[in-house]
Amino acid sequence: MLKSKHIFSIAKDNAPVEGCTVSEKVLQGGACSMIVFSIAAGTNISPESYDHPKIWKIEEGSAEVLYLTAETQALRTGDIFIVPQNIPVGIRSKTGCIYSEILLDKECIMNDILKSAKVFALKDLLPYKDGKIVNMDLVDGDKTKFVIMAFDAGTGLSEHSAPGDAIIFCLDGEGIIGYEGKEYRIHEGENFKFDKNGKHYVKAEGKFKMALLLVRD
Repeated sequence: MLKSKHIFSIAKDNAPVEGCTVSEKVLQGGACSMIVFSIAAGTNISPESYDHPKIWKIEEGSAEVLYLTAETQALRTGDIFIVPQNIPVGIRSKTGCIYSEILLDKECIMNDILKSAKVFALKDLLPYKDGKIVNMDLVDGDKTKFVIMAFDAGTGLSEHSAPGDAIIFCLDGEGIIGYEGKEYRIHEGENFKFDKNGKHYVKAEGKFKMALLLVRD
């Protein structure tokens, strides 16, 4: 499981094992969870179907979405894929790939911008605005929130407590995370974890984009 109070990289900490697929559950809250997968070059996970919503977030590398037909969809670092419900889908990689799978409660409300079976570049879903913080809820539910934020230089969030465990994904630029009395600089491709009730704040000295996944018990 992931530990708080330090900067880490999901991609660098989960390098593929030759000839293998490897998975680890890193976050759990009620019916929602996050699993990190690493797929070695030339390996795949066969198509399977699920009756609850899922999101794949590509942390590093490239892959293809597999269907039972000949159809495929390309995935690259920084992309998210909205896994369709009750349709068998799998994934394969020719060169190796690390991705996070976010399993959502059936009651979660997904933003209309996220269309099933579509690929999106996560950091391109919202713009920067001069002097402002731009926020978009991608998923909202009683037990889960998945949000992306764009901070202009000089903006930030004041100190507050997390109502559940949360993971930050730095999508662009550099930010400062204040957590339990200490500051941490986070860069694109890096991550940080908050424990439930952990006091934290966010500052942006330059332009900074992040995603946050929050799960509650």
